Amino acid sequence: MGYVGLPAAVAFGRQGRVVGFDIDAERISGLKEGVDVTGEVSGKELADTDILFTTEPADLATADFHIVAVPTPITDAKYPDTELLLHASHILGGVIKQGDIVVFESTVYPGATEEECVPVLEERSGLVCGRDFFVGYSPERINPGDREHLFTNIVKVVSGQNEEVLNTVAAVYESVITAGVHRAPSIKVAEAAKVIENTQRDINIALMNELALIFEKLGIDTNDVLAAARTKWNFLPFTPGLVGGHCIGIDPYYLTYKATLTGHIPDLIIAGRNINNGMGAFIASQVIKELILAGQPVGEATVTLLGLTFKENIPDIRNSRVIDIILELKQYGLELQVNDPCASADEVRREFGIELVDADNLKPAHGVILCVPHRQYAEQGWPLIQRCLRAGRGVVYDIKGVLNRDQAPEGVVLKRL
Repeated sequence: MGYVGLPAAVAFGRQGRVVGFDIDAERISGLKEGVDVTGEVSGKELADTDILFTTEPADLATADFHIVAVPTPITDAKYPDTELLLHASHILGGVIKQGDIVVFESTVYPGATEEECVPVLEERSGLVCGRDFFVGYSPERINPGDREHLFTNIVKVVSGQNEEVLNTVAAVYESVITAGVHRAPSIKVAEAAKVIENTQRDINIALMNELALIFEKLGIDTNDVLAAARTKWNFLPFTPGLVGGHCIGIDPYYLTYKATLTGHIPDLIIAGRNINNGMGAFIASQVIKELILAGQPVGEATVTLLGLTFKENIPDIRNSRVIDIILELKQYGLELQVNDPCASADEVRREFGIELVDADNLKPAHGVILCVPHRQYAEQGWPLIQRCLRAGRGVVYDIKGVLNRDQAPEGVVLKRL
């Protein structure tokens, strides 16, 4: 019942009974109270649905169409981590019955549904896939924080292990998806489509990041270059930045893993990942450089970071690459302050060992890094930045270039990626 599962449950729950299962008791308790901590679904939307929120696997036996939407992260070694996916398959294997259909929405490498999930379902249930129960794959396309592209108005790719199953899967999703469905010819095709959607974005952002590295050495503002280039009708409007989260920064590794197993080394995809993974350290080095040029002893400096979530206006800190900036700056011995109005202080403490500082308690700093342009930050603009600086002067690094450069106060050194 996360960013992917809950919107799906709500969509189907508007027209009939849905079982919303999660192993996280705290999450289920909150949803029963009408509270979605992700901010994706309102209390009214939850109240208008017929959903049984539960942590009891036995409740899943009342359903005959099961959608699996669990996270699929990577290990520290950048290999696919399918532990949660296999655990979900194990739970389902204990309750599925004759005629049931299991559809996976989690991002996987091509072949994972049939090669990894099906054997667990069969072993646990004692049933035979393709005879007793059936599987399909329909990749999620949820974009957290996006109020325009929702579960119901995004074209849904669907697949099934045979034509009859495909027809059923398509019909089920068509009952709630107003944008329609695209029928992939096989489960593997649907799985591959998912990983290349985000791999394509990752590579395009990597190109923009590499351009930013080049233009920094040339003394050219990347935003100015991109603004000029965008006047050409077919120039793709990507921008440089930190690439984190549980999609773009993760999915390419599922494809590179499978590609490597076939004997092909995906050099371009790996190169893009390496560039994007290095941007945090680059930004930190630029801040240190500007502090030195300003005559500020680095070991005595204070730097404030605004924003820690992986993208703006959401509370999700999973795979946030802001931590790369923090870890790099810590090596220089300066004092760091991190503020984020969207993130949970408890979650940040558990995940990163960092104490968030309330806006009112921030000390005046020698430098400010606007890491994540949350709405609260963007609306306050330069007045907020000046309040964060000592006497309104210092180094400001605006990663996404949201601050008006022409309105930069006197005494501020502004850098943009």
